[in-house]
Amino acid sequence: MKQTTNTILTVAVIAVMAACSSGARHSSAGGEVTGVGGTSWAEPSPYGMVLVDRGSMEVGVQKDDSLWNLRKDARGISVDAFWMDETEITNSEYKQFVYWVRDSIIRERLYDPAYGGNEDYKIVEDREGNPITPRLNWNKAIPWRNPNEDEARAIASLYRTNPITGIKELDPEQLNYRYEIYNHTEAAKRKHRLDPARREYNTDKPVPTTVPIISKDTAYFNDDGVIVRETITRGLTGDYDFLNTYIINVYPDTTAWVNDFDNAYNEPYVRMYFAHAGYNDYPVVGVSWEQATAFCNWRTDYLRRSLGKVGVYVEPYRLPTDAEWEYAARAGNNENMYPWEGDLPLTEDKGCFYANFKPNEGNYIKDGQLITAKVGTYSPNGFGLYDMAGNVSEWTSTAYTESVGKLTNDLNPQYRYDSAKEDPYKMKRKIVRGGSWKDVAHNIRSDLRMWEYQNEQRSYIGFRCVRSQIGFARGQKQK
Repeated sequence: MKQTTNTILTVAVIAVMAACSSGARHSSAGGEVTGVGGTSWAEPSPYGMVLVDRGSMEVGVQKDDSLWNLRKDARGISVDAFWMDETEITNSEYKQFVYWVRDSIIRERLYDPAYGGNEDYKIVEDREGNPITPRLNWNKAIPWRNPNEDEARAIASLYRTNPITGIKELDPEQLNYRYEIYNHTEAAKRKHRLDPARREYNTDKPVPTTVPIISKDTAYFNDDGVIVRETITRGLTGDYDFLNTYIINVYPDTTAWVNDFDNAYNEPYVRMYFAHAGYNDYPVVGVSWEQATAFCNWRTDYLRRSLGKVGVYVEPYRLPTDAEWEYAARAGNNENMYPWEGDLPLTEDKGCFYANFKPNEGNYIKDGQLITAKVGTYSPNGFGLYDMAGNVSEWTSTAYTESVGKLTNDLNPQYRYDSAKEDPYKMKRKIVRGGSWKDVAHNIRSDLRMWEYQNEQRSYIGFRCVRSQIGFARGQKQK
């Protein structure tokens, strides 16, 4: 009976889809091709983001600078429209990610028979009783106030007692986030097609007989509960070969405040910068490129579930490409070395600073700040984006190599390299942009790129997300 019902529903859905896809003009087309109508999901404006219109500009250094040994290397590029966070991701926003990971682990344990086995914490069937891939039930609240004995053990298992202070605190080492990313770019390449006849269109050449070699990242917990990361290289077997799995510890490295600065008393920042609510509106730091990428994946999944779009593709949040970042920072203006007009990070007449940086040797507070500033403290650039220079440097998705500017296309430029665990460390560099609170004026220029290793966590590097806009740019009419 259930199969019959499903068949009827399937036919009904197909009928509705056919009705929706046929426009009124088709009935009187007189045999002419008029196209297929249809409906599309209206993408909401992402919260806290600014739409950057598609555009073109010359990125890179516009003129020689003998003082800093810079050579002119400007080149024309074009990028499509995208949404960009108007400020850097804050401690408060990143805490939401951390707490989500915490709560997901607690729900897993509340479902575990070792902690009482409450089946309400997972959904294993659809509404009709058919088995589905199990997923957490976020509608089932965690009993924070009055847990029973098993529930209390499950919650307590994610906390530890500090051996020095005796204070009960969240155990950062357990906050691991597992996610999967399908590499659409690699899967779309002609050389990776499953049908050998479609890999080579030149009919003068024989159909390829060799099996394409692919590499994919995977991660899992071994029997001792230790994260194992591997890059598998093998012959192409199917679409699954482009699905990469990662397990990332998401807690920021708060000790970066000490490790980045020798012989400096920065211990208060170690204890308070991420933990204390007084810093909630400050940019998160101590986050690696790997953690920032995991945040983007979580943010996409969080949106999808909130909209009820589970199983439906939505344009993902991601780190900006190097080209997108520079175009946005310079507001699409070839003349801008910074996010504003002119060659200085302050107004000459009033001495007001445009950004949080290090104005003079040893004088960090001349611009009004000592370390980071609350996001949005300084005026935005022409696109409405804050802190695109100074405050914290920002991760991009682009891999770094000395010749990256010559390797990339001039259309939506991007150089992606997913380094394997066995790769030399030099191949694990990613481009960072914008300079930070600890940098001099030259290093916060928007036309310069710097780099950092993808697993490094610094007290002066944060990030912001972007999301490609679907279909049309501002100023254009949506059809």
